[in-house]
Amino acid sequence: MTNDSVVLADADGRPCGTADREGVHGTDTPLHFAFSCHLVDDGHLLMTRRALTKRSWPGVWTNSFCGHPRPGESVVDAVHRYARRELGIDVDDVRIVLPDFRYRAVDASGIVENEICPVFVARPLREVAPDPAEVAEHAWARVADVWSLVERTPWAVSPWFVEQVRQLPGPDPYRHAEPTHPMTARASNS
Repeated sequence: MTNDSVVLADADGRPCGTADREGVHGTDTPLHFAFSCHLVDDGHLLMTRRALTKRSWPGVWTNSFCGHPRPGESVVDAVHRYARRELGIDVDDVRIVLPDFRYRAVDASGIVENEICPVFVARPLREVAPDPAEVAEHAWARVADVWSLVERTPWAVSPWFVEQVRQLPGPDPYRHAEPTHPMTARASNS
């Protein structure tokens, strides 16, 4: 059986245990480790619309994909695993753009996201082939257009993506991304 646990975090951002990924998100979600990834190619960003069957934020447009590192798995390895799982692709040139991103948000049904969630940028190695259980729709959009959309209509996308856009520097938010090494940011069970 595959370990599909998430790593819980204490208030200071240190690992403090694990929980089942499916059961951790509810109305009283504990703080845990996650990540977001923005796929960029030739000045365009892949936006995805979450599947309508998702427990939290169903049908909401957001960044390319998100996920959770398993206990003992590096965040970069989790990025690669989720790219394959959700979008059916491999990615390259994985770089961190917001290493200290953290947020808490509540959707209309009361489900809470409460995550320490570093943000990465990566390049797709081929056309995406999304898993319909994860992604209802997808679209490549010019980065400048996405930033303009978020500025004008923040309610149109996920709250975590709004905060990510607000924290990324413009007009070329991905230019200064740091190269990431596979062994960095390892989640662990303490």
